[in-house]
Amino acid sequence: MNRKQTLIIADDNPRERNFLGEIFAAQTPVQAEDGAEALALCDGVEQPWLITDIQMPKMNGIELAHLLWARQPDARIVFWTQYDDEMYVRALAGIIPPETVYGYVLKNNPTTVLEKAAAAVFADCQCWIDPQVRPVQARTHRHNASISDAEFEVLIDIALGLTDNAIARRRYLSRRGVQNRLQSLYAKLGTSLGEPAGGGDTINPRARAVALALLRGLINAFELDKEEEKLRAWLDSPRGR
Repeated sequence: MNRKQTLIIADDNPRERNFLGEIFAAQTPVQAEDGAEALALCDGVEQPWLITDIQMPKMNGIELAHLLWARQPDARIVFWTQYDDEMYVRALAGIIPPETVYGYVLKNNPTTVLEKAAAAVFADCQCWIDPQVRPVQARTHRHNASISDAEFEVLIDIALGLTDNAIARRRYLSRRGVQNRLQSLYAKLGTSLGEPAGGGDTINPRARAVALALLRGLINAFELDKEEEKLRAWLDSPRGR
């Protein structure tokens, strides 16, 4: 990357930040400890270049990208993370502006792969997706397996332990509306294990859905902890009581 451009590095791990700082020292990168700080550093920067982790406190990398692209759709971002969780891949797919390019690189790759991805995104204006992520990305585009935003909401709610009635209040739905979303979610996750269409007493579809979602990477402990905070705030509100 010969062009001198403002490069911002966002990672809550100091060792990882310094590692990236050494690799891209020629760009004189600016470091941020979380997404919120990185977003502030992008203010006033024309077409910022950003290398960011995904799991960070305060504001994760997907939230950072969403806010940054909303105001600067030509910003170029390389996500450098150890997670290929489907929840991140599907969330990212819904926020990418048509006029930008981005990269997604797993941290278990050699340094040369990260450098190749950064060069593709920043210098060559090309997307670069880690081969290990592509199968997950493909699944998010298959109609019979892709989880919609509405289905994802009820997945989060059952993972947090909410009843149908509580989900209905929280999501402004009828009870039947909740059940319809759950049935669609169960079908896409494949919770039945061959049980009769009318149901059975062997499999609890709620628990099975949460287990399969964890295995697929649709939910994880880090993000559920943040959702727990949102739930507690809702429970303290008039509608949640």
